[in-house]
Amino acid sequence: MNSTVATQVTEVVLPGKVEASGLQVRTRDLPAPTAGRVTLRMDATGVSFAEQQMRRGKYYDQPPFPFVPGYDVVGTVTAVGPRVDGSLVGRRFAAVTKIGGWASSLQLDAADLVPVPDGVPAAEAETVVVNGVTAWQMLYRSAKVPAGATIVVLGANGGVGSTLVQLARHAGMTVIGTASPRHHDTVRELGAIPVDYRDPEMYRRIRELAPEGVDAVFDHVGGAGLKDSWKLLRRGGTLVSYGTAATKDEDGNSQLPVLKSFARLALWNYLPNGKGARFYNFWAGKRRLSTFRDRLREDLTQVLRLLADGVLTAQVAAEYPLADAGAALALAESRTVAGKVVIVP
Repeated sequence: MNSTVATQVTEVVLPGKVEASGLQVRTRDLPAPTAGRVTLRMDATGVSFAEQQMRRGKYYDQPPFPFVPGYDVVGTVTAVGPRVDGSLVGRRFAAVTKIGGWASSLQLDAADLVPVPDGVPAAEAETVVVNGVTAWQMLYRSAKVPAGATIVVLGANGGVGSTLVQLARHAGMTVIGTASPRHHDTVRELGAIPVDYRDPEMYRRIRELAPEGVDAVFDHVGGAGLKDSWKLLRRGGTLVSYGTAATKDEDGNSQLPVLKSFARLALWNYLPNGKGARFYNFWAGKRRLSTFRDRLREDLTQVLRLLADGVLTAQVAAEYPLADAGAALALAESRTVAGKVVIVP
C-alpha cells in the first residue's frame, strides 16, 4: 500500500571535521515516500572505515558537511511510494546507502533493496552488507582467486578482513592474516594464520610462511607498505588495494592518497612479471546503474545466504543505540575490536 503519512525520525549528523564526540542528534519529519521509493525503519546500521574518514573530511568524494553518515543499513519497510509493490511493507531488507544510514528511518529507491533471509538477526546481517559485498567482489571479481590458493589479508580482524577470511577458507584457500596480537586467537578461529601487523619484520614473516609467493594480497592500508604487498606476490598473483588507512590522519587533499595508489597500481600492471594490481572501488560502474544494482543484488544475496546457512559467522564487535553513535565511532576507531561495531535503534 502507498502512504501519505510523514514519519518523525531521529538522525545523527556529522556537522563538520569534529571528534567522534562532536556528532549531533536531531529529529525531523520525513515526508511520505515518492514514486519508486520506500521508507525503511532502521533495524541495524554500523560503523565502517568510511565514516572514520568522513569525520576527518578524508573520504573520497564525500558530500559537503553537514550530512547524516551511515554507509549501509538493514531495516524493515514501513511505507511505499507510488509504483512500488505494497507487499514490501513489513519485510526486512539490506541496502548500501553510502550516507544516511544513521537514522531511525530513511528513504531509499526500492530498486536498491536486497532481501534478508528469514531468521537472520538484523545486527548479524548488518555485519556483512558492505563488508560482505566488498569481500566477495574483491575475491571473485577483482582478484578472481582460484580454490586452493594462498592469500594474504591485511587487517584480518576487521569488518571486511574477517569476512574475507571466512569466504576464502570456505573456498579451500590458505589465508595469512595480519592483526594485533590481541586478535590472533580470533584470526585463528576464523581459519587464518595470524601475523603481528606491528612487527617491523611483518613482510619477512609472511614470506617465510609462503616462500614461493602468494596468489593474492588484499591491502586496505596503502601508503608506503603497498610496495611490500606487491613484492609478496608470485607470478600470476594479484594485489587488490581497497583503502588508504595509512594516511587517514594526514592533513591535505582527501583524494590525493587514492589517486597516488591508483597511479602506482596502474604502472605496476605494465611490468613484465605476470602480476596484476587492482584498485577496488565499491561504486565503480554505478554510471551503468541497472548493471551495478544487478551485480550488487547478486553478490549480497550470495553472502547473506552463506550467513543464513552458517558458513559465515557474523563478527559483531559491539552494539550501541543510535543516540550513542559517537561512542560507537570512537570504539571503531580505537583499533581494539574484532569485527564490526553495530548501531541499533
